[in-house]
Amino acid sequence: MGKKVSHLEMIQNVIARLSHNSFLIKGWTITLISAFIVIEKSNLNTSLLYIAVFPTLLFWIIDSYFLYQERLFRKLFNKVRLLDEKKIDFSMDTKKFKEITWIKTFFSKTLFIFYGLILLGLTILILYGGNNCG
Repeated sequence: MGKKVSHLEMIQNVIARLSHNSFLIKGWTITLISAFIVIEKSNLNTSLLYIAVFPTLLFWIIDSYFLYQERLFRKLFNKVRLLDEKKIDFSMDTKKFKEITWIKTFFSKTLFIFYGLILLGLTILILYGGNNCG
């Protein structure tokens, strides 16, 4: 069982790093958007809210890439889990998992709700003059 366990640990370590990166991206998104809103409120400058849309979209793209990679490695993990010990080759190739696409991941429920709500909030602040809200 040594080779299989080692290979599964390698894959699990990659999944953990990708998941951690995704968590950090979400934290940076909230921090940056909050900073844009606070600065906009103090300077009475709604143009900052327009600028805040760009990093939100950029973080959404990056986060969806990390989630896409994480899903691929989870598929690899499940494949390796079922392999016979003698067939373990320590491959980390995820290209064979075609059913997972980046665009499906981009519009996954979790990411769409998280980033969609942020963009909706920014849109409301832009349309209704962020300085008049609150």
